[in-house]
Amino acid sequence: MSEILRCENLTKTFGSITALKNVSLVLESGKIIGLLGPNGSGKTTLIKLVNGLLEPTEGRVLIDGMCPGVETKKMVAYLPDKTFLNSWMKVGDIVEMFAEFYDDFRTDRAYEMLTNLGVDREMKLKTLSKGNQEKVCLILVMSRSAKLYVLDEPIAGVDPATRDYIISTIINNYNPEASVLISTHLISDIENVLDDVIFIQNGEITLHKSTEDIRAEHHESVDALFREVFRW
Repeated sequence: MSEILRCENLTKTFGSITALKNVSLVLESGKIIGLLGPNGSGKTTLIKLVNGLLEPTEGRVLIDGMCPGVETKKMVAYLPDKTFLNSWMKVGDIVEMFAEFYDDFRTDRAYEMLTNLGVDREMKLKTLSKGNQEKVCLILVMSRSAKLYVLDEPIAGVDPATRDYIISTIINNYNPEASVLISTHLISDIENVLDDVIFIQNGEITLHKSTEDIRAEHHESVDALFREVFRW
């Protein structure tokens, strides 16, 4: 497996607040990795640094050997934790906009998933339910042939049936040679699809292991270990 993401002594401060402290990690291609931690642990800050939305205070991020920038945006598909689309636009117009913007966007795949979902491309985004809006956002991201998919809380705030659809969409539509980094605190919903997990607390990585090693060493599920570590 090749290396897709490297963080070296990554630190990010906001005034007197340290959001990340000396984070170092390496992610390999071909894996689904859970970035797990309670609210305020530093998950979103790390994700924004990976996507070039924030500048490190110290250290660096390398994506396929390059610092975040124009070239890395071509290989990273990012789903933020909040809806990022114009609600007045029609779903089909949004799909076409993504197709023009990203060379690796698979328009036919996007429309296929929308059809399976029962979403009319002529509908405006604001007419859809919250769950369906989040599905549309995810479909747009997963319709790219990216090297790294970064999903920030893709299953938060939606019903269990929608969570199942979202997880299924992630599993069935990403490039097998790529990696998927999923930030969430809903461990039990995604544990079965994770290859590796990263625990983050107070801006520091406290654990980075495969799910198999965790179960073998701790004789419990990732969710149970998470609750034990973070006292849930």
